[in-house]
Amino acid sequence: MRVPVLTYHAVNIAGNDYATNDHVALASDLRTINRLGLRVVPLQWVVEQRLGLTTRDLSACVALSCDDGSDFDFRDLEFREHGLQRSFFNILGDFVSEHGAAEQPHLNMTSFVIASPEARAHIDRGALDGRGWMSEDWWPEAETSGLMTIGNHSWDHNHPAIPAPGVDGMPRGSFLDVDNEKRADAEIADAARYINARIAPRRSRLFCYPFSHIPAFVHDDYLPRRGADIGLLAAFGDGAVPVTMASDIWNLPRYICGWHWRDPQALCGILDASAQA
Repeated sequence: MRVPVLTYHAVNIAGNDYATNDHVALASDLRTINRLGLRVVPLQWVVEQRLGLTTRDLSACVALSCDDGSDFDFRDLEFREHGLQRSFFNILGDFVSEHGAAEQPHLNMTSFVIASPEARAHIDRGALDGRGWMSEDWWPEAETSGLMTIGNHSWDHNHPAIPAPGVDGMPRGSFLDVDNEKRADAEIADAARYINARIAPRRSRLFCYPFSHIPAFVHDDYLPRRGADIGLLAAFGDGAVPVTMASDIWNLPRYICGWHWRDPQALCGILDASAQA
């Protein structure tokens, strides 16, 4: 198993071309993946394979994820001077409509969402013009659609847009400060309970570290000890290598659009290297 996990951010909209807009990039990348004869599979399949829970054939496969859980993941919205943006969810649906469901029968993207309504409201006001674009009402529909899965991106991302300190006086702006049991429970276990209540009877089984920050306490102690009780199977960072059977289950690697690749040619290089190694 060598599965590259490609990650997008729906609020990365600085223009309307590939290099400046993750929506444009995703639509292009789906065509590239399909043209190369690769299969898109749910991110959870990759985790289950790594844990030995399944024995699927995941050769020539790719998995997709997106971070932060803005409404741009699910809804078409007008964004400042760049106009109407096709949501990630609808881009996946467009691919199915254009190519047929049999072309990529397991097409799916995991959306890692922020749990706290208060945190999302602060982030919306601080980074997204205060237009109510960090809602949660779409989570159940996304989860049951077959095209999108809801994952855990922490309670509040410990985001700098939140004015008050975090639990236990935690300073804002870095997830590396989640360095004890109280802070980890608040950021990870509380988030899981909140998200699971809203997508019930389904559960979020995957966690993604905010900022790709991997706190030693969370990685080395908390998740290995508490992850199963919380209902988590794995956690994702970045890493820019494919997931293999040797990958660290509490820090699985991903490639991030705009960081690890910025054009279709660079993506082809990633996909080719994954297939040839």
